[in-house]
Amino acid sequence: MSEAKIELEKYQQIINSIKHEMEKRIVGQKEVIEQILWAICSGGHVLLEGVPGLGKTLMVHALAQTMEMSFQRIQFTPDLMPADILGTNILQISDEGKQRFQFQYGPIFAHVVLADEINRATPKTQSALLEAMQERTVTAGGETRPLPAPFFVLATQNPLEQEGTYPLPEAQLDRFILKVHVPFPTVEELKQIVQLTESASSTNTISPVAEGAILQEIKQVVKELLVAEPVLDYAVKLLMATHPEQSQVSEVVQYVKAGAGPRGLQAMIATAKIRAFLHGRYNVSFADIEAVAFPTLRHRIFLNFEGEATGVKTDQIIQKIIDSLENEK
Repeated sequence: MSEAKIELEKYQQIINSIKHEMEKRIVGQKEVIEQILWAICSGGHVLLEGVPGLGKTLMVHALAQTMEMSFQRIQFTPDLMPADILGTNILQISDEGKQRFQFQYGPIFAHVVLADEINRATPKTQSALLEAMQERTVTAGGETRPLPAPFFVLATQNPLEQEGTYPLPEAQLDRFILKVHVPFPTVEELKQIVQLTESASSTNTISPVAEGAILQEIKQVVKELLVAEPVLDYAVKLLMATHPEQSQVSEVVQYVKAGAGPRGLQAMIATAKIRAFLHGRYNVSFADIEAVAFPTLRHRIFLNFEGEATGVKTDQIIQKIIDSLENEK
């Protein structure tokens, strides 16, 4: 067995161990956990959408625990200010009476940051995350400070309660590599949740299985995976079909105001490589592209007024596009 293959299998075992540990605390949601791992292994941020009580916070905290990464939870509210996230200079007086400014680090300075109910904060506060998410730095008090590495933002939002919220602008949405839908548990999963949380004999302690630094190694290794020209062409056609002026799928794309941009294609290829890697393959398939298309594109397709009024979902549009490209494989 070649050294390269041995190395890849070692990383696969680490990721499988992370999934196993997270599943000790999270009932069901296997697809959600896998999609989160796609994102962090490719160095991206995640937007989690689901009703309250589905374990989104627990899931993110469990991820940080499995990799011994620092964790901070920020509850977004309308009165939250950028300084509450980034930090600010505080006037300090020494024992000798000398005055000086000292930077007090905000909760953004952590490996894993949970931005809870991100759409409840004002646009000014939401934009405070832009530099951090894109550049991995924070500029405050005239000085630029690096964030810990690795650094991930996992944000949540409630799809039902929209009163008093500030929808994320397109530029902010584009910073998230994936938008993941967190589904409601099944009947059996609901019973398991109660048994897990209310049983006196329940043991669901998470054991760390790796350090956060391993993610950067995985990211570099997976970049070497091959994407055949026909598979790349297929991904490009899929992305271009989200644009009304380019698409042949007129019956659904007529509801689209703007399609996905270049970051959408980059996200598809990066996460498709991770998916192939986690499934024990060393080249990207058409099935990988189709599987990652939904979480990578659903927040990059913007509906027009007719689409909003009709109640069309972006996932339906993506599915129709995939069906129309069946002969392109």
